[in-house]
Amino acid sequence: MSLGFLFPGQGAQTVGMLDDIGAVEASVGERFGEASDAIGIDLSAIVREGPAEDLNRTEITQPAMLTASIALHEVWTARGGAEPTVVAGHSLGEYSALTVAGVLEFADAVRLVHERGKLMQAAVPEGQGAMAAILGLDDDVIAECCASVDGVVSSANFNSPGQVVIAGAADAVAAATAACQEAGARRAVVLDVSVPSHCALMEPAGAALADLLNDVGLKDAGIPVVQNYSAAAVTDRSTIRENLLAQLVSPVRWADSMATMVAAGTRDFVECGPGKVLAGLAKRIDRKLGVDSIGDLASLEAALADD
Repeated sequence: MSLGFLFPGQGAQTVGMLDDIGAVEASVGERFGEASDAIGIDLSAIVREGPAEDLNRTEITQPAMLTASIALHEVWTARGGAEPTVVAGHSLGEYSALTVAGVLEFADAVRLVHERGKLMQAAVPEGQGAMAAILGLDDDVIAECCASVDGVVSSANFNSPGQVVIAGAADAVAAATAACQEAGARRAVVLDVSVPSHCALMEPAGAALADLLNDVGLKDAGIPVVQNYSAAAVTDRSTIRENLLAQLVSPVRWADSMATMVAAGTRDFVECGPGKVLAGLAKRIDRKLGVDSIGDLASLEAALADD
């Protein structure tokens, strides 16, 4: 059976995530302990106790989410769950996918996304960037609205038909959001984020990220990884590296990535992380897709029973 694993990105994190699974699976705490040691920060305490303001800092969110996803995958496997035949991750989640595919060692991945988060935050001082979700408007109309305003703003996430996230300078995002509303968007929502991801404002972080990727030493993927930038299944480490660099300043082609996996015969998926964001997007893309989210004990056990 072809089984795809999907890994969520920033925004799915919550204080106390995986607490119920961690209470019965010691490996979860062990992984968070390893991650804490890797970056010299008590990540375990922040995830368990908060405050949310600390967990939501980009340089903390990124290693916390990656660790949660990897811990969930390991629990799934230890309990007899089927291994994925293809993986994909949304934005930050791509690094979790690459870790499961063997491209990155776990400790290296934790350090990498921690530093990536710091680079992204440094590229745009807090308050100067923004992101907004635009619902119910065609992709090309959104692009026209972004092009019609002054400043840096562009489509950042093509999540599903009728759901696009734009990113850029705060004033430009506000103006483009207003233009989308005037053009007939069903809804436009400014997101609570500190970094405008996947747009040209991230360019200052590119050179340093390239150095970080060189330092960790990527390996070829053991299973195909459908990457955000190309929406293509990749195993070659050099292509993976180039796509990761491009991902920093280019939109996440999530709807196309799902289409790539479906076209290759994958219709059953496991969302490996807290929350059910990617399951929701999958249903908007194709209601016939089967997606099990395993972010808490009840959903994990239900998904294993169905596997």
